[in-house]
Amino acid sequence: MRLLLDTHVLLALIEDRLVGLPAPVEDLLKDPDSEHHLSAASLWEIAIKSRLGKLRLTPRLSLLPELLDGLGIRIVAINEHHALATVEPEPATRDPFDRMLLAQCQVEGLRLVTVDRALASHPMVAKA
Repeated sequence: MRLLLDTHVLLALIEDRLVGLPAPVEDLLKDPDSEHHLSAASLWEIAIKSRLGKLRLTPRLSLLPELLDGLGIRIVAINEHHALATVEPEPATRDPFDRMLLAQCQVEGLRLVTVDRALASHPMVAKA
């Protein structure tokens, strides 16, 4: 399965805190047949929260690209199709980062891995 990691799932992965994630999410991440992707929007969100002091990363922010590459996580850049897909159909959430992730899933044929309860029933969310 082609998976897009929500920001908090990525943070748990790089901080080695998978134990705190629900078992179905952990199973999705450990599936050897799955491809892991990350939106550039998640990197932007991490950078913003880090700059505002709302997030402290164990690895330095500047080391994230190298770390993601080492984990085999592919970056999904934001393009015009993703941007336009954030409004159709009616957005499932008001959070612009989540809307972008859902739009990228829709356009790119990905499934979102998240523990966000507000998104749990969305058809783009991966089910274990």
